[in-house]
Amino acid sequence: MSAEHLEDRAETVRRFNRFYTRQIGVLHEHLLESAFSLTEVRILYELAHRPALSTSDLCRELGLDAGYLSRVIAGFEKNGFVAKMRSPVDGRVAQLQLTDKGRATFAPLNDASRREVMAMLERLSIPEQHQLIDAMGQIEGLLSEHTPSYLLRDPQPGDMGWIVHRHGVLYAQEYGWNSDFEALVAEIVCKYVRELDRTSERCWIAEKDGRVVGSVFVVRHDEATAKLRLLYVEPSARGLGIGRRLVEECLRFAGLAGYRKMVLWTNSVLGDARRIYERAGFRLIEEEPHHSFGKDLVGQTWARAL
Repeated sequence: MSAEHLEDRAETVRRFNRFYTRQIGVLHEHLLESAFSLTEVRILYELAHRPALSTSDLCRELGLDAGYLSRVIAGFEKNGFVAKMRSPVDGRVAQLQLTDKGRATFAPLNDASRREVMAMLERLSIPEQHQLIDAMGQIEGLLSEHTPSYLLRDPQPGDMGWIVHRHGVLYAQEYGWNSDFEALVAEIVCKYVRELDRTSERCWIAEKDGRVVGSVFVVRHDEATAKLRLLYVEPSARGLGIGRRLVEECLRFAGLAGYRKMVLWTNSVLGDARRIYERAGFRLIEEEPHHSFGKDLVGQTWARAL
């Protein structure tokens, strides 16, 4: 990734940040027409919903400077919003809790925040509200420090159409391939659905946070050979090991089904996928230039024994 392109993407993120801060009003000196700043309300929120937090807990969770937080807590104590008590586990640690006055002060702020967000959502249709929530979930998942979990499952109604759709969209966006590729994917999926032999063929769907984020197929090539087809992982879920796991499931299933070899066909431009195949023990056995999907490509056949 060039530095120039990274700078362009950074400007896009900054533009979104400016837009969203205007939407939720965090640039106002006082949040929700109250005497409190956004950070002060956030501290009150954490104390209202997570009892027995220490100042170090708050610094870590909210990314706040210790000196600034100490001044905010001192002000809360002076106004009777917060009380300190010694931890029953470690007497050296002071835990913070909202007083009755603090809870009474926070409650209308919490209600006002909820009403503002509901008013923002009501400007959108129900499908648009779900679309907004899904987008926020993706942002949170991408920027979260923990590794989100995912599951592999059998296909459900609608999954096959989604696989065709996402292949068409992603390969157009990432490689500039035309609709001929989407047509090829549709043919492969249709053949799988119509001619499925459950003893020797299988599809896995990768799902994360209720969304389809990847898939792969094993189909019969001949009596001794299985073929891996249509491995894909959504950009938002890459880096979690989903592609590797999907390939591992293919190899495990093919071995149990009695196949002696697995093959796959890919193109040299698909570098991430090729690295997954190579790490899984596949070896390049043939390659040939071709013009497909509106591009000059180099097709590759990879194989490995089971």
